[in-house]
Amino acid sequence: MSRIALVTYDPGPEPNRDRDLPVLVAALRADGAEADAVSWDDRAVDWGAYDLVVLRSTWDYSWRAAEFVAWAERCGKVTRLANPAEVVRWNTDKRYLGELAEAGVPVVPTRYLAPGDAVDLPDAHEYVIKPTSGAGARYAARYAPGERDSAVRHLARMHEEGFTAMVQPYMRGIDVAGERALQFFGGRLLHASRKRAVLAPGAAYDADKVAHPDLEPWTPTPAELAVAEAALAAVPDAPELLYARVDLVDGEDGEPLVMELELVEPNLFLFLHPASVAAVRDAILAAAPR
Repeated sequence: MSRIALVTYDPGPEPNRDRDLPVLVAALRADGAEADAVSWDDRAVDWGAYDLVVLRSTWDYSWRAAEFVAWAERCGKVTRLANPAEVVRWNTDKRYLGELAEAGVPVVPTRYLAPGDAVDLPDAHEYVIKPTSGAGARYAARYAPGERDSAVRHLARMHEEGFTAMVQPYMRGIDVAGERALQFFGGRLLHASRKRAVLAPGAAYDADKVAHPDLEPWTPTPAELAVAEAALAAVPDAPELLYARVDLVDGEDGEPLVMELELVEPNLFLFLHPASVAAVRDAILAAAPR
C-alpha cells in the first residue's frame, strides 16, 4: 500500500480554501492508498515515511519563497516529490517567462524591475505591476498612464519588501475572451477552464481580490493547446511533470500568449470538473513507487 502526502498550507483558524483536497484524499483512500493532507511547514511530519509527496495547495509559499524552496529541496532528497524540487525552484520565480520567450514560446511581454533599478513605466498604454513571486493576484494591480504616482508607490512597497516587480502591458483581450487555464496531469490534457479579468481599474494592489471570477469549463482551441504544449516542452531539462497548468490570454492579434506556467501548486478546479477526479487519482497512484 502506497503512502502518499498531498501537501497544502496551514490555514490557521480559517477553513482550508482547497475544495479539491478532501475529494482527492478520499479518492486515493478508496483505492487502497494511505493518503494524508499535510502542511508543508509542519515540522512534525516525517516526509521520508511517504512514498510520494504531491504538492497540491501550498498557497502561502509566495510570502516565504526561499523557505519553501529550501523545504522542497530537503523533501526531494528523502522521497519522491512531485513536481521535483528543481522545477519548484525554477517556477517560483516568474522570471521564467523570459526563458520561455527566449525558447520561442509566445508569452505576455514582460520587463523586470528589481530593487534599486530605475523606475521605467509605460506612458502610452495600460499596464500591470506584480511580483515575480506571487499567487492569487497578490500585490498585483492595473494602471493607466495617468496613474504613475500610484504605480511608483506600489513599486516602492514591493522593493522595500525585497520583491522584484514584473511590468506587463494590460492584455485587453482578457476583457473579452477571459483567461484560459489548461490543466495537464500525468502528461495528458486533463481539462480546461476560463475565468474573467481579475484586475479591475482603480483597485489597489493590496486589496483583496477574487482570484478566479466567473470560472467556467472551457474547450481549448488547437492554437491554445499548441502554445501550452510548447511552454511545457521548454521547461529546462524537460523534467517529468506530474501536473501543470498553463494560463493563456489573447494578444493584440487574437493569438494566445502564456500569462503564467503553474508547476508548483495550481488549483485543479476539480469541483468544476468532477469527472477528472478519477484521472488525477490514477496518475498519482501511477507515480507512487511500488
